[in-house]
Amino acid sequence: MIEAPERSPRVREAVAAAREILEREGPDGLTMRRLADAMGIRAPSLYKHVESKEELEALLMAEAFSEMGAALHEAIAGRGSKGTALERLGRAYRRWALAHPHLYRLVTGGPLPRERLPEGLEAWTAEPVVVAVGGDHDRARAAWAFAHGMTILEIDGRFPPGADLDVAWSSGLRSFASATGSGPI
Repeated sequence: MIEAPERSPRVREAVAAAREILEREGPDGLTMRRLADAMGIRAPSLYKHVESKEELEALLMAEAFSEMGAALHEAIAGRGSKGTALERLGRAYRRWALAHPHLYRLVTGGPLPRERLPEGLEAWTAEPVVVAVGGDHDRARAAWAFAHGMTILEIDGRFPPGADLDVAWSSGLRSFASATGSGPI
């Protein structure tokens, strides 16, 4: 796991409060003023700890990558678990995203501020997918694009009522697994 840089207690408090606001109210609810109010401080004081909303969002993204990465690493190590490595990864990815839809959107929507993230975190998070497709980074990106598309369409309620998304996920991920010749890991 990639360790995040040490943060002050006040920055940790700001990230925790920001995440609570984001998860409860969505991105429109997350403002620096609302965050300062939640922390019981004035907005100008908040800027002593977090330089900008962009920095705050990057801190939230780093937390999301760490959590998602841990879930994916655990899924790929899940020997004896049902399904191919990609199916296990897909279930873990989907479960995490559906549990945190606003945080998921933050970390997967728009340009990624890589320069603000801990070095190596993005690659560490993606590593289980790369392993599951036999080391091919292009196939890993394609598998991620499938998983992201399925996830965001589910979050947005775009599938018809009664659609069996479990079957759609399994079918798509089995297709990637058979194309790469990777089976259970």
